[in-house]
Amino acid sequence: MTVADVVESALKSADVSYERPRPEAFLARLPGAHKLATMTWLIVGDQALHVEAFFCRRPDENHAAFYRWLLTKNGSTYGVHFALDQTGDVYLVGRLPLAAVSEEEIDRLLGCVLTYSDESFDRALELGFASSIRREWAWRAKRGESLANLQAFARFADPDRR
Repeated sequence: MTVADVVESALKSADVSYERPRPEAFLARLPGAHKLATMTWLIVGDQALHVEAFFCRRPDENHAAFYRWLLTKNGSTYGVHFALDQTGDVYLVGRLPLAAVSEEEIDRLLGCVLTYSDESFDRALELGFASSIRREWAWRAKRGESLANLQAFARFADPDRR
């Protein structure tokens, strides 16, 4: 059984929706509660399985506190960590030696990606995008539009709760 076969078997066993655009690359969709979905690449390389998931774009504001918070999160993560690309967008990334690839380890890594992405998402948005969220709240409230997907931010976005 090849490493790619192990990855595919793990995705199927976990009932994870995925695409396979190349024989060595899988794009898995991990549904969340706070973040609608975390799209996660699993790419079999010559020496390691590369794991990469987009977390959020570069923050609009409060950069120092935002990035400091991410760095403190890295101290307690397993298998993947928060990293930045050249523009400041945030990803969860990790590498697993091919010899360590198993269905159990892939399941553990995907669980970590989903947990770190989903449980950290609201706080990241609060730290890096609070002004935008407040503007969106006010715009929707003024027009009588739904605020349902902004409720996680009501404590700082809703002027009636501040």
